[in-house]
Amino acid sequence: MSATVTLNPERERSLQRRHPWVFASAVNTVKGKCRRGDTVDVISAEGTWLGRGAYSPDSQIRVRMWTFSQSESIDNGFFLRRIEQAHLLRQRLFAGKDTNSYRLVASESDGLPGVTIDIYDKVAVVQLLSAGADKHRDKIVWALNKLLPDTAVYERSDVDVRKKEGLEPLVQTLSGEPQREVTITENGVRILVDIEQGHKTGFYLDQRDNRATAGRYAKDATVLNCFSYTGTFACYALAGGASHVTNVDVSAAALDLAAQHLTLNQLAPEKCTMVNEDVFQVLRRYHEQQQQFDMVILDPPKFVDSKASLPRASRGYKDINMYGIHAVKPGGILMTFSCSGLMPADLFQKIVADAALDAGRTIKIIERLSQATDHPTIGSFPEGYYLKGLVCQVVD
Repeated sequence: MSATVTLNPERERSLQRRHPWVFASAVNTVKGKCRRGDTVDVISAEGTWLGRGAYSPDSQIRVRMWTFSQSESIDNGFFLRRIEQAHLLRQRLFAGKDTNSYRLVASESDGLPGVTIDIYDKVAVVQLLSAGADKHRDKIVWALNKLLPDTAVYERSDVDVRKKEGLEPLVQTLSGEPQREVTITENGVRILVDIEQGHKTGFYLDQRDNRATAGRYAKDATVLNCFSYTGTFACYALAGGASHVTNVDVSAAALDLAAQHLTLNQLAPEKCTMVNEDVFQVLRRYHEQQQQFDMVILDPPKFVDSKASLPRASRGYKDINMYGIHAVKPGGILMTFSCSGLMPADLFQKIVADAALDAGRTIKIIERLSQATDHPTIGSFPEGYYLKGLVCQVVD
């Protein structure tokens, strides 16, 4: 019999609305034996059963909900059903498309809090970021092996957020013999993914649709690709007819891989310049030299890691966008992003608008962008919406 978590009075409303988190401040008592990651029943102060989730004594998110159905057990069949449901959606999303890599499970938004699973052709890369996810590793691997028997499973749980759950970073092979470097196909573009050392689970799948958007705007344009990482925005831009792309990134290794991507996709290397420098310094230098481009892409790393850091991060976003706008020729295009979940979309738009004012320029927002379709957001969990993007014309 599972342990029971009883909430404080009037703290049940979020669970009644099927939000998947219970914060420590909402918990009144814990009854029964309860270790890290164990399944618990959550009840209201009045004794009403609310749901079943994973207990995490070290985290401010004390319980992450697995189910709101009292008849549903958290067993092998549970994980198989959830992953199979997620897989069916991805099959619909990518039917007939020249893409063999996608996010299979997007944690809470696919009913598996703390579980991220990305598919890179025949390799599944798993991140288990919560106590409950870590507890049920074997069940998750079993379900993957059953659904995708020809796919090797590799774990990349090497992120600091696990420490908040009382867990250590972990990297390991879980089943099969995964290749370290996998060549994937995305909208017909070929991409090398380093599953052992690459960012996140190896690659930024969430920007897939936005890379395709960049390709649509890039025809005959000179493009400045900031925070370029392995240069995949550049590949789409050149495939879309860009006359020249400048990749800027602080990582020499990432730029080396960007050069390989040009060859892999039969794109002319002379049409791409690699600049191994800090983006902020490069943009300031371009401003001083009055160097401008037809199109500028700003895809910085996450600036916001807590609510307390939001004001500082906002200043960083404003600074980078002001200099990015300076770098766009009149009539040109700015594509700018924030991947910080704690950055509200309306605030991000205001920051970009204020950056334009500080630059003495006028911008016209022509598209609003988001994470790719295989990164869905359930209605009861708005926190699942994290990637915000704007396509702007810099009018003057």
